[in-house]
Amino acid sequence: MESLTWNIRWMHLKTISTDEAPKAIGPYSQAVEYEKMIFLSGQVALNPTTGKIDSSTIEDQTKQVMTNLASVLRASGSDLSHILKCTVFLTDMEEFQGFNNTYASFFESNPPARSTVQVAKLPRNAKIEIDAIAIKS
Repeated sequence: MESLTWNIRWMHLKTISTDEAPKAIGPYSQAVEYEKMIFLSGQVALNPTTGKIDSSTIEDQTKQVMTNLASVLRASGSDLSHILKCTVFLTDMEEFQGFNNTYASFFESNPPARSTVQVAKLPRNAKIEIDAIAIKS
């Protein structure tokens, strides 16, 4: 795990990076930690080994996205149970139920707050992207 720490006036920020999740495909960090808060960049269903989206179903893509988020959280010393808020971007709201059923399986109790919106298109033609805000465990 590689991390970078910097001070900006009174802020102490740390970037989070892990090979267990897809590398950033643009100028952003997988996550940024500030004090006990972790801000996770949006994840699409890229397989971290192949760098490709291996599935066409919303259920499988949701599972991969959640697995990617879990990997970044693990690298930051946290886990899915410490997510406070998710924002979900779907390219087709008709697939909401398939997404929702798979997403729910990752949160057996106390699911985080969530917003879900439909978007025209996502990177790599993904069906779903999720970003999150969490706290350290």
